[in-house]
Amino acid sequence: MTLAINTPAPDFELADQNGTLHRLSDYLGKRVVLYFYPKDDTPGCTTEACNFRDNYAVFEQNDIVILGVSADSEKSHAKFRDKYQLPFTLLSDADHTVCELYGVWGLKKFMGREYYGINRTTFLIDEAGKLVKIYKKVKPASHAQEIIEDFV
Repeated sequence: MTLAINTPAPDFELADQNGTLHRLSDYLGKRVVLYFYPKDDTPGCTTEACNFRDNYAVFEQNDIVILGVSADSEKSHAKFRDKYQLPFTLLSDADHTVCELYGVWGLKKFMGREYYGINRTTFLIDEAGKLVKIYKKVKPASHAQEIIEDFV
């Protein structure tokens, strides 16, 4: 499935780091940064999450919700969130159903090895639940600032 700008973001339901279920449709009326990342507590993903954390006040002041999604477990998310004092919600997509729905689950290569995993991608969703921007080539260290420039 290929997602397009100005179309509704596919709704889903996933559990957060505490086991609480979240539906994307619960956030209608708010702007949402939905970011998919490969793995908790790895260098690039930690950099990206901490970049969101360090800029969180700007998102909060502008009533923008940040939702991070990976295939890690709720327990892994809780540890990651606590370790880096992340102030936003992390959602567990252990069976990668939502990742596939958003087209971010795919073949990757690392050191000559091929495997399936999450391609780091971010979706900006407006108050009406429509996709307004998709970032496919994310630079973890500057991504939050890029979103602030585009969305605030």
